[in-house]
Amino acid sequence: MTSAQDIVAAYDRLASRLAGSYETVSADDVLAPFVPFIRRGPGLALDIGAGTGRDAAWLASCGYDTVAVEPSAGMRAEACRLRPDVPVRWVDDTLPDLRAVQRLGLSFDLVLLSAVWMHVAPDERPRAFRKIAALLKPGGLLLMTLRNGPGDPERRMWPAPLGEIEALAQDHGLSVVRVSQEADCLGRSDVRWTSVCLRMPDDGSGSLALLRGIILNDSKSSTYKLALLRAVARVADTASGLVSEAPGEDAVEVPLGAVALHWLQAYLPLLTARLPQAPGNDGLHRLGFCGPGFRSLHPLGVMASDIRIGAVFSGERADAVATALREARDTIARMPAHHTRYPNGGGQVFVPRLSRIAPAKGELVLDAATLGSMGSLRVPGHLWRSLQRLSAWVEPVLVAEWARLVRGYGERMGRPVAPGEVESALTWQDPVRDTGLAKLAARRITRSGRPLACVWSGDVVPMSALDIDHCLPWSAWPCGDLWNLLPASRRVNQRQKRDRLPSARALAEARSRVVAWWQDAWLADSGLQARFRREASAALPLAGAATAEEVFSGLEWRRLRLAQDQQVPEWNGLRGGADSPNSVS
Repeated sequence: MTSAQDIVAAYDRLASRLAGSYETVSADDVLAPFVPFIRRGPGLALDIGAGTGRDAAWLASCGYDTVAVEPSAGMRAEACRLRPDVPVRWVDDTLPDLRAVQRLGLSFDLVLLSAVWMHVAPDERPRAFRKIAALLKPGGLLLMTLRNGPGDPERRMWPAPLGEIEALAQDHGLSVVRVSQEADCLGRSDVRWTSVCLRMPDDGSGSLALLRGIILNDSKSSTYKLALLRAVARVADTASGLVSEAPGEDAVEVPLGAVALHWLQAYLPLLTARLPQAPGNDGLHRLGFCGPGFRSLHPLGVMASDIRIGAVFSGERADAVATALREARDTIARMPAHHTRYPNGGGQVFVPRLSRIAPAKGELVLDAATLGSMGSLRVPGHLWRSLQRLSAWVEPVLVAEWARLVRGYGERMGRPVAPGEVESALTWQDPVRDTGLAKLAARRITRSGRPLACVWSGDVVPMSALDIDHCLPWSAWPCGDLWNLLPASRRVNQRQKRDRLPSARALAEARSRVVAWWQDAWLADSGLQARFRREASAALPLAGAATAEEVFSGLEWRRLRLAQDQQVPEWNGLRGGADSPNSVS
């Protein structure tokens, strides 16, 4: 048993006694040294080692959407018993890895570690601190309490010196805002606490400067560098569920197949319109990835919107898409990944690792396994997090610079490029806003004699009054995946929810109806079940198999990320009936 597992086992064993002790102290007293620096919400807070949820509940009362991390099942059970109705989201995770939290793709305004650091083994602390720092937004606060005094023989502890934290903060670009000494709130005379408030400076990671350099300052002999960055940004925004953490460093491994897929999506409309992508290029000439596979896509009727995660191809189309993906992958690894480097002669920003691709064998499914089998692209963690957080702002800059390059190529070739022509072709070919399959599923359910309920009101809806609602609104995040299509009363959808994001409460109230719809509409059909799970696994942070309950949990986390990253107006749900007023928060 590792030291971390040993500590968790001790907290499980002592949960009831420790919970009683913790609850004799108020969060106001414990967090008093930090109160001057904690602004009122809205914001996103993370409490690592949350115990009974005392401090997490206090942060929630300050207006924060709060995520509580607690590896002890016994302590989580005590928290649920003591605070069953507090709006805190719990995660079973532990330092130094924080794998489950990293998978959520969230960045936090505030991270709290109260009486936790002494449980992290000294040799694991640099990695743990790096993981924590990576979760902070620019300008975010890291609040820590360090125990001074003898350890507890029942729970393994190590000394937690202030100097260690100061050195780690300096290594990761955090500034020390305040340090203070406090007596033990439980009255133990031999125990004292050091409270440390740290802040992540705005753009302390340097990722924005790096992005700006790649987009605007890097020398470019083609649009390849922009295409690579845009493809990676697209995966970060829409398919982060495919990505894994790189072992031993602050980086992620992005499936090269997913990067190549978005590369093809970007280039197909441009080359169909014969817009030059390099000096002297017109159409398919002088572009390394335009081999037999790419050239055969258009004659076979394969459009950019067809090449999407979860799609299935067969016959000649399968061979063509597989070959085009391989051609794009090889070009990405050989050219833009190789030539996109850190300033002043630094190494590669994106590091590819190629794998041998098995033949399509008559059918090609663009799922996680297929896209991952092509190899991976290592992306620095700070750059990846910025792309996740800022994709809505990075995308327009990429498009503007791409259009500028193409217009320049056109001028030198005597091929005028009309204003807006490039921008139009660069618009992502998102799936058509098609709800037909969901309507067919709804009709199948009603014909079987079962009632069809509006997920938001619970009212039975006849087909004549049915709308198919995009749970996460299309206007904010164009996603036609099966899990995002929900049956709703036309009156509720068009008069009430419209293009707004359901609040956490509204989504929680609809949980049983959403899960029941998924079971009846998609999971009861073997063919649709496979597609439902492929799409959910790519787009949502799932901890395990794509069961309906696991997908709903992933939907809740994706909703939170969309709310935090894009500040989409929220819909608070129905209050008393389909026509009652509601507010936007």
